[in-house]
Amino acid sequence: MNGALSGKRALVCGASQGIGAAIAAALADMGCAVTALARTQEKLEAVVTALPGDGHRVVALDIGDWNALNTAISLELAEGDIQILINNSGGPAPGPISQAPAEAFSAGLQNHIIAANGLTQLLLPGMKRAGYGRIINIISTSVKIPIPNLGVSNTIRGAMASWAKTLSLEVAADGITVNNILPGFTQTPRLDKLIAATATRLGKSEDEVAQMWRERVPARRFGDPKETAAAAAFLASPAAGYINGVNLPVDGGRTGCL
Repeated sequence: MNGALSGKRALVCGASQGIGAAIAAALADMGCAVTALARTQEKLEAVVTALPGDGHRVVALDIGDWNALNTAISLELAEGDIQILINNSGGPAPGPISQAPAEAFSAGLQNHIIAANGLTQLLLPGMKRAGYGRIINIISTSVKIPIPNLGVSNTIRGAMASWAKTLSLEVAADGITVNNILPGFTQTPRLDKLIAATATRLGKSEDEVAQMWRERVPARRFGDPKETAAAAAFLASPAAGYINGVNLPVDGGRTGCL
């Protein structure tokens, strides 16, 4: 699909590492100009410097700060419309839902639902002008089967899935698709943190927990961020124009439902 996204621009959130960085690279490989957004300027610059092609840009801010986000992306849009939006933000901290503080839910909603909806509202006019738009949300297999000890995350990810399905019905006639990718156990800093927290909670070593989790996956391994990125690149491409409103697991077969 080399060149399939030539002339297109993408905004990739959470692009400084892991799945977000891999998606930025996959889109750039297809000829897309990428605006990489995350909190850390230095990490973003390293990611963007390594991207093929040109027209790539960096936006360093906290996605939970809507005023700053609104201002920064409005300035980006002054440089031209953005046709592809990758909503990708770090998940809430682990823990049982019965012990979760109210502010954990508020922060999760701000970083995911409110940020994603606000960005969509900013980008939709340009997508409609182009008759082409792709909104892709990186969420979790928990939207199909809740994951133990991820109470707040399960709640927020489920809300994101419902938001996306609702939006997909509203914008499809404009040539815009809205889809969710559900990564399973993927080798990222987020997975490392979850393994460490679980090891502490269970009194096991991190290696023991990692092996226990690998054994839950039919593929018997963790995913590579590039595998999730490949799915995102396909959904962003013209070839996926009739795929809309779906939840696509990229999980090695782990999610136990159809």
